[in-house]
Formats: sequence, C-alpha cells, structure tokens
Amino acid sequence: MELQLESVALFSLKLAYETEDSSPILRDDLVMGDYQRDVFELLVRRGDVEGIQLKVDECVGLALEAIGGVEKPLGRELRRLAGEFSSREAMEQLDAPLIALRDYLKDIQ
Repeated sequence: MELQLESVALFSLKLAYETEDSSPILRDDLVMGDYQRDVFELLVRRGDVEGIQLKVDECVGLALEAIGGVEKPLGRELRRLAGEFSSREAMEQLDAPLIALRDYLKDIQ
C-alpha cells in the first residue's frame, strides 16, 4: 500500500509542478519529502486512515489546481475518485479506491 500511496503523491506532484522544459520529478526529490514511502509506511503501521487521507487529499488538491479544477472533465473525475478514497473508514477498504486513483493520475499526467 505504501508504494501505491507514494505513487499517487508522485503523479499528483508531477501534474502540479513538472514542466516540459524542466527535469522530471522523481521519488527522491525534495518536493516528495512529506510524501515518501517511509512517511506512508509509518501512517499505515499506525492504522492512521485519516492521516493517510489527509496526505493524499493535499496532493490531489494540487493536481486538481493543475488540471483546471472540478470545472473540467478531468477534474470532475479526479474529485470523484478522491472522494471514494476519502469516504473509506478502514485500512482494508482503501486498496481498491487507491489503485483507481493512482491509475487515473498516471494516465492523465
């Protein structure tokens, strides 16, 4: 799960900060500091669903801004997928919506 969470963060931050004329954002870049796998690993070990959802929501918010907000079709779908992830209350329920969110972000970045 930690790798999937880190991927959601990475793809979101790529949408928000990466430009065509700059080098690509990588997992070990400074912008990923609060969203690296070890940060998510700690939250997962604690079973901190709210903490995980907060971190993902921060990243998705940046991605939403980058693609024009919820007024755009891409933004509406991203918000829907993020809402499904945020509505889960237990760790066991996070996998499927997390994978859908990760795959969508990967496709649009």
